[in-house]
Amino acid sequence: MTEVTPSGSASKRPAISFEFFPPKTAEMELGLWDTIKRLAPLTPSFVSVTYGAGGSTRERTHSTIARILAETELLPAAHLTCVGAAQGEIDDIVGRYYELGVRHIVALRGDPPGGIGTPFSTHPDGYQTSADLVAGIKRQHGDIEVSVSAYPEKHPESRDFDADIDVLKAKVDAGATRAITQVFFDNDLYFRYLDRVRARGISIPVVPGIMPMHNFKQARNFVTRAGTTVPSWLAEKFDGLDDDPDTRKLVAATVAAGQVQKLARHGVDTFHFYTMNRADLVFAISHLLGIRPAGAQKAA
Repeated sequence: MTEVTPSGSASKRPAISFEFFPPKTAEMELGLWDTIKRLAPLTPSFVSVTYGAGGSTRERTHSTIARILAETELLPAAHLTCVGAAQGEIDDIVGRYYELGVRHIVALRGDPPGGIGTPFSTHPDGYQTSADLVAGIKRQHGDIEVSVSAYPEKHPESRDFDADIDVLKAKVDAGATRAITQVFFDNDLYFRYLDRVRARGISIPVVPGIMPMHNFKQARNFVTRAGTTVPSWLAEKFDGLDDDPDTRKLVAATVAAGQVQKLARHGVDTFHFYTMNRADLVFAISHLLGIRPAGAQKAA
């Protein structure tokens, strides 16, 4: 198994970041802000806010980021996709974010307008690929940091791994400085992918994306449609817990904590958590990584 050389000493605190999605209702907004208030003291490097298929959450993404900037000390990263808008419209969105104070964008191709599994198409006058989008953002504002996606099991639409890594290389050549992986549950997949990426001369950080599975059946349906393999051993751990959310939560925390601790033992020192707008499991896993709220003292 490949070992990652940490960027600092063994005692260095891991770097973490969190993904949120914009709330659809007033109740969901209250829940999101409870989550943000709970996780903010862990001082993440940044927090990202997703952008729905075809730009369906565009204004809610913008308002959520605006509130994060106004009411917290967190650094928000705005998700942006190629789907459903002309280049000029996307450039205007980037400009609005820049005026707001955003200096980090997660640039993605985006899911097909008809949903995962349907044919992909972009606006005829839009950015056609994620690499084009990265280049457009950097051309407009060179000081915006751009993160992109990476796929330890390759993107489901890619012909093979070589073609998939060609896409990542194009994004890096266009100006991306960080890749965040799709969810994976077998750490060997991540390390083998990292071998392939480094062999192509790609040196940017490839940050593992971790998803605690609060609702296993729902999460499995979502991640498998995006190309993630859910191992049988993982499914077995949740067997019989459909009507037992308390135990399910304990199992989910145990599985995700074990995954990140094993990654950390092999030198991984940066993690991105897909929070699903919930704080409990992510807070517990961060604690097990040695991360404490700002100002908290470790026990003697």
